[in-house]
Amino acid sequence: MPVGMLLQLSWRNIWRHRRRNAILLSAIAIAVAGVMLLNTMMRGMQQDLMNTAIENLTGHVKVLDPGYLDDPGIERGFEVADGWQSALPDHVRGWAMRIRVPAVVTSERETRGIQLVGVDPARESISFLGDAAVSGQRLSGPGDSRLLIGGLLAEALDTAAGRRLVLVTQGADGRTREAGFRIAGVYRAEIAGLEKAFVFTGLGALQRLLGTDEITEISIRLDGDEFEAATTAGLAGSFRDQDVMSWRQLEPQAASMVEVSDITIYILFVIVMGALTFGLVNTLVTAVMERLRELGMLRAIGMRPRVVVAQVVVESSAIMAMGVTTGLTMAAGIFALVADGIDLTAFDDSLASFGMRPTFVPVFDFRDVVLVAVLSLILGAISSFYPARRAVKIKPLEALRR
Repeated sequence: MPVGMLLQLSWRNIWRHRRRNAILLSAIAIAVAGVMLLNTMMRGMQQDLMNTAIENLTGHVKVLDPGYLDDPGIERGFEVADGWQSALPDHVRGWAMRIRVPAVVTSERETRGIQLVGVDPARESISFLGDAAVSGQRLSGPGDSRLLIGGLLAEALDTAAGRRLVLVTQGADGRTREAGFRIAGVYRAEIAGLEKAFVFTGLGALQRLLGTDEITEISIRLDGDEFEAATTAGLAGSFRDQDVMSWRQLEPQAASMVEVSDITIYILFVIVMGALTFGLVNTLVTAVMERLRELGMLRAIGMRPRVVVAQVVVESSAIMAMGVTTGLTMAAGIFALVADGIDLTAFDDSLASFGMRPTFVPVFDFRDVVLVAVLSLILGAISSFYPARRAVKIKPLEALRR
């Protein structure tokens, strides 16, 4: 039978059973739309976890002294040679040098342990500090000896912008350094834990306090995580005595959750589409049984068994294709409504414990569209072979008697 005639016959058979095929098409569309929307949610959570880890003063790649993670302090600092930036690839969004040391901060009423971070404010667009809302004033530059503290820490210390705090930390010579600082401003971060952990001051000012010209870290932010390997390899040649580590090594918990979400996406797809395949097979078997007399007549007038199989496969594949297209269209329409983000401020405290922001932004990945579309069509074609084989096993005369 010519292919054109086979397609025409299959198309007409689809429209002969409108109600049944409409129900089947609706089930496929809802399943595909559900899978796609679940994928956008999982991708959004994955992206949120990744961005939180990277913006948490980590970056995509970081240069550290080999012993810093085990014993953080200025004694684990290092000097930077001129021209080290030549080892950076073209896909760099920015970089920042910092000093990050443990310290104790004391107000008139309370004392807290914090991470004291010396920064160049102009370089901090690569971290959460660049977008943080500040009440009061921001740090003016690396020589600014004032403090920028988090809102939750300010509440715990019962202090505010313009007041003074006393900081105690260890200097480069191993002796305790104690100094008074005025608060320039109070910042607010999307992740509440950051407000309690970090206190910022100027990089040069902190170096003067600690009595050193060294730094403890260099953080590099890239245009995408696909450039991590090349950047790490390039920097390893320039910093032979330091460790060059990716954010996945520095934030293993977040990296593990990102990998788990990848696996979860595929598991959800297999579960939903597996259930849909069983339903599709059941519906196609019923449809074939209803058409035994028709198929027997076609066999009796000379249609070959393989043409009967091809007709059933083409019909089911066409229904699956229409269902997938409808489902993807539905998913795109719903995604457009929530593309700007979903407000989850009612669950802010719970989300903060997982390192997630109160505004959840789903992520639409074209790779998921290809995955869902291709695998759905393959599953639809495979699932139609069983009922098609049942149809050709029945003898024409036996089918005509029914």
